[in-house]
Amino acid sequence: MPRAKKAKRDPNLEIMKQVSMGLFSGRDTYSLVELMLKKSREVTAADAGSLYLVEEDPSGGGRHLVFWLTQCDSRSFPFTWFSLPINTSSLAGYSAATGQILNIKDAYRIRNLPFRHNRDFDRISGYRTKSMLVIPMKNHREEVIGVLQLINAKRHREVKLNSPEACEREVVPFTKRSQDVAYWLAAQAALALENSLLYRETRQMFDGFVKALTTLVESLDPAAYGHSLRVAKMTVALAEAVDRATSGPYKQLRFTPEHIQEIRYAALLHNIGNVGVGEETRAKARKLEPSQLDLVKKRFDYARKAIELESSQMKLDYLARSGNEGFQDFSAGVDAEQLRKIQALADHLHTVMRANEPAVLPEKTVVKLAEIAGWTFPEPSGQSEPLLTADELKLLSAAKGGLEESERLHIESHVAGSVRVLEQIRWPKELKNIPKIVAAHHEKLDGSGYPHHKKSDEIPFQAKIMTICEIFDALTAYDRPGKKAVPAERALEIMKAEVAANRLDPELFRLFVEAKAYQPEEND
Repeated sequence: MPRAKKAKRDPNLEIMKQVSMGLFSGRDTYSLVELMLKKSREVTAADAGSLYLVEEDPSGGGRHLVFWLTQCDSRSFPFTWFSLPINTSSLAGYSAATGQILNIKDAYRIRNLPFRHNRDFDRISGYRTKSMLVIPMKNHREEVIGVLQLINAKRHREVKLNSPEACEREVVPFTKRSQDVAYWLAAQAALALENSLLYRETRQMFDGFVKALTTLVESLDPAAYGHSLRVAKMTVALAEAVDRATSGPYKQLRFTPEHIQEIRYAALLHNIGNVGVGEETRAKARKLEPSQLDLVKKRFDYARKAIELESSQMKLDYLARSGNEGFQDFSAGVDAEQLRKIQALADHLHTVMRANEPAVLPEKTVVKLAEIAGWTFPEPSGQSEPLLTADELKLLSAAKGGLEESERLHIESHVAGSVRVLEQIRWPKELKNIPKIVAAHHEKLDGSGYPHHKKSDEIPFQAKIMTICEIFDALTAYDRPGKKAVPAERALEIMKAEVAANRLDPELFRLFVEAKAYQPEEND
């Protein structure tokens, strides 16, 4: 029994399959149109081709065609961006305006049609444009979003059209089959291109939303304005340094553009939870509010006056009891005791003022504050009052910073607040880790961070990157309530000590310093 003949495989079908898969596997606009033009020329044996995209005039002048890409097997042409009006005066403009395909046998012999082929390019380059296939690229709404131009179909693909004679000998009209295949490819490309442009617009809109949200949050705390943007720039710079590393424990680690975008958004949004932290707590510069400190100072004034009044009363009592005999010596003793008490009172106020600053408080100062709180003075009403109330003593005795423990915990709650907000957003797959990264950006390798006291391997790698950048900016940013900015060199020394204490990743810190990721603008 004779074998059935094996069906001849159409190579164009394989190309069309490859193009279809390629077009919908990427979102980069230039790569899409480059692939589409290359494959369209391949299936039609076109020596050259160009592609125009329809764009809106940002000044409100309507739509026009923008020259995006050109390719040629026989010549290398310099590329120059230019635009064309969408009207019937040019081949591309006509196709865009009418939505019609143009299959031209010879571009130099166009008769009785509104458009003409512009020969200026041919004259400059010495190239001869002959057969042309001009195809509108339409989206699913049948709107033209671009125009594909294929030039000079050849008998033999490999031949170069280096002379007018070669052009006359090799160039043939585009066949109906070539036209149909090219139209199908243009339609596929239009859909992919529209998806790409929609994706780009969506990302631009989302990026604008993230920046606007960041600006809104930071406007609530003017002292920290710009912090999130600076941290985002440093975080991206450090991630890119990791990506470039050719040695060390992270030399195999690579970040895709999507990974970089994810960590950038996480850095921009890491403080969004500050919305739920009271402004008075967030911006608290000293332990006592100005009004509270004024009351304390008034008490010290009353105490000093009470000491002076007591001294005067003692002198009057002596005169009434003993007259002038020995008064001079007695008065000198009273004055000396008064001076001692007033000096002690001044020392106590100085201790209170120092304790009111948001610095680390020595234990001996805490003891001294308790001693001061035990001092009393008589008010004008005659009642005895302490120099410091129990609440004032508690605030002044806070061991670190300008916040008592409950206020510190309230500040730290911004992490949980950020995560709650970010978990409400339906993130695309490539950005789904943003809440997890933000949740851990204050964690430390030794478990001393917050809010969950995670250790080393429990902390997402992206969060380790952000932690280093966040700490650097917190140390070096302009003076904030509760802290003074330190120079970059001093900040790096402080962070080096944190690395030695196993709180920060040593390799990431090394890359941070070597790549100068703390100066992202200088690395641009």
